[in-house]
Amino acid sequence: MSGTTSSLFNLAYLLSAILFIVGLKFLSSPARARHGNLVAAVGMGLATLATLAILFLPGNGFHNQGLVLLAIAIGAVLGTWGARWVQMTDMPQMVALLNGFGGGSAALISTAEFLHAAMLGERPGGSAAASTMIGCFIGSISFSGSLIAFGKLQGIVSERAITSTFQKAVNALLFVGLLATAVAIAMGGGAAWFLTLLGGALAFGVLMVIPIGGADMPVVISLLNSFTGLAVAATGFALANNALIISGTLVGASGTLLTMLMCKAMNRSLANVLFAGVGAAPAAAGGPAGRAAQKPVREITIEDAAVLLSNIRSLIIIPGYGMAVAQAQHAVRELADLLAKRGVTVQYAIHPVAGRMPGHMNVLLAEANVPYDQLFDLEQINPDFERADVALVIGANDVVNPAARTDRSSPIYGLPILDADKAQHCIIIKRSMNPGFAGIDNPLYYEPRTLMLFGDAKGAVSKLVEELRSGMA
Repeated sequence: MSGTTSSLFNLAYLLSAILFIVGLKFLSSPARARHGNLVAAVGMGLATLATLAILFLPGNGFHNQGLVLLAIAIGAVLGTWGARWVQMTDMPQMVALLNGFGGGSAALISTAEFLHAAMLGERPGGSAAASTMIGCFIGSISFSGSLIAFGKLQGIVSERAITSTFQKAVNALLFVGLLATAVAIAMGGGAAWFLTLLGGALAFGVLMVIPIGGADMPVVISLLNSFTGLAVAATGFALANNALIISGTLVGASGTLLTMLMCKAMNRSLANVLFAGVGAAPAAAGGPAGRAAQKPVREITIEDAAVLLSNIRSLIIIPGYGMAVAQAQHAVRELADLLAKRGVTVQYAIHPVAGRMPGHMNVLLAEANVPYDQLFDLEQINPDFERADVALVIGANDVVNPAARTDRSSPIYGLPILDADKAQHCIIIKRSMNPGFAGIDNPLYYEPRTLMLFGDAKGAVSKLVEELRSGMA
């Protein structure tokens, strides 16, 4: 490759890196998130085209261009299908899978590089050896761990934290064994040692995620995403590919920061998320009648809820995963628009860990064209609850649970919550009295100012809209 050609490719990688950074910056704002995603995608496309151009240059000794093009075609079809047909409620699972595939790719590339060198009787030394081992080790953990995270979110694997007496000891011994294997490889170990590292890391990824409850999966996915970024960056060093180094470093750094922010939002340490086994107890079950027999609740009808909403001046809507499952965001926006026309001030309170992935609620509401200036995070909106006539909780449980403030024995104690209990009235729309993702009861349901509206979120909100319209006619 001539010096001029090499400079052009490096320039393309530099431009890709700039587009990655700009896209990441845009993602910090809901108003620009869509553009940020597009900008970053253009950057990745440019980096991919530059890499392909290098592979297809004459005289480079590469002979498998057809397989590369076939792989790209298959990936493009699967990616397009997933983006168009996977429901928004299943996006966390898709993110987990895509993240796992990235880690798995890094692990396979690192393994192939090492085995290829071993077949030629060569040994990568120094940074090259370290890069292949890091790419294999971290990438394998990310791959198998992400598959378990996918299984928990999809219901294939139990969402409960699966723990045992010796689980931590086994994990610690396996981790020490993997470090010893890496030392053996560095001291001259061959392909068998490297394959042992690969298999052990895959097992460690499974054992690391299995003891974590389903409610903590968003944090785990974010952490594994940072692992994938580090594995990709290590692979970039092994292949001397600047695009992989830059993009992997960005993913690793952003994933780490997001993990820290999510832990802060839950007022828990990362160690507590990974090792405390929160969610090991089975979730309590029960329907409206059975629970009400134990603790009385005030149930409200659609007609009564419409009368109450037609006589208020301020409303705070709290969306949760139940809204996402029911695909009720469009009906919620319709309700908010109807009340706004009657002079009601409408705000949306977005908890950092509402839903099953960061920004889940923001994306759903943006899909329904809810104005960005109506969305408020926890710190912004909490002071407004005392002045709100009604807090309308739609499919949210743990993020409005007052036990997080008062019950030191609660697994969510210390979690910053939305102060729905401080509003003049609180209407909670949910299917039944079953607990939330954390598997615990919510004292808010039994407060004298709380009104329970049982039913599917989309159906209940749609009926509220109809009732309000009929009352306006």
